[in-house]
Amino acid sequence: MTQQADAVRTVVAPVVEAAGLSLEAVSVSSAGSKSVVRITIDLPEDAVGSLDSDSLGDASRAISAALDTDDVVAGAYTLEISTPGTSRPLTELRHFKRARTRLVTLKMMDGSSDGGRLTDALANDDGDVLVLDGDRRILLGDVRRGKVEVELKKLDDVQDAEASELGESAGEDTDDDSDGAGSDNATEGHPGRNEEG
Repeated sequence: MTQQADAVRTVVAPVVEAAGLSLEAVSVSSAGSKSVVRITIDLPEDAVGSLDSDSLGDASRAISAALDTDDVVAGAYTLEISTPGTSRPLTELRHFKRARTRLVTLKMMDGSSDGGRLTDALANDDGDVLVLDGDRRILLGDVRRGKVEVELKKLDDVQDAEASELGESAGEDTDDDSDGAGSDNATEGHPGRNEEG
């Protein structure tokens, strides 16, 4: 259903951009007699922190309305809107930019590991650079992938933001248990325009 996912992306991209957010991924899959439309959104790459549940809910309602108006998904569908969460592998500069201030573990191309608190992620003509605590610099090209480490001691300071990343549901549930509960990302589920909900 790549063509359908492209059609959904065309409709929702301006809505997500108007909300000041970034469209990370769109997929459309079959689930019995209906479709499941999964959309992943995030804060812009230069923002630090997490997308709060109110903003996720507002964006979800706007995306749902746009899809219903443009009628790009045939038949009944369930719409799932989520954030990448802490389990997303960090592979691109924009992923690392969003992880600034977080504790990260890096799997290097040579098989070794490194890590620390990510203080910056810089685009550079000679190769993008990750800056870790102590001003340690690592070329992004030397990194196979990174991972954000969940810091439980920080939950008291940023409980709402961390809770949404750890899988707190941000909205109403659909009848088919497809709200993303138990995953590492906040999810907003909505039945599609033809769905009995």
